[in-house]
Amino acid sequence: MEKDRLKINRISAVTLFVKDMYKSCEFYSRIPGFRLVCGGSSVNFTSFEISEEKQMYLNLELKTENKNRDFGRIILYTDNVDELYLHLRSDQDFAKLATFENEPTTADWGERFFHLRDPDRYQLSFATPIISKEKSRRP
Repeated sequence: MEKDRLKINRISAVTLFVKDMYKSCEFYSRIPGFRLVCGGSSVNFTSFEISEEKQMYLNLELKTENKNRDFGRIILYTDNVDELYLHLRSDQDFAKLATFENEPTTADWGERFFHLRDPDRYQLSFATPIISKEKSRRP
């Protein structure tokens, strides 16, 4: 297995859980460089593109009940999410520290991903785009 295929390339998106989508959309839409690309103030999930060049996003997800203390999730891109998953799962020391939430899954928005929790219970999502950049306007 080639180690470069396992490296994390960049942060694709950060998802923040919000209590009021209208107020959050009003806030983020006023920041120069933030462009609404999916959703809006009347839905449960919204994406702002921060950079067209590298396709970086800030996602907002409506969470009216916050029983746990999650802030949201960090989405990290890699070249091969399936190989990364197998590598991390087979690392006994890492597996003791992490909580895997799912196996790699193909999503409707054009990514293959898996989620895990770090020792402090922060959610990390590792993903690989599976469609061309022109079509991968990711929510």
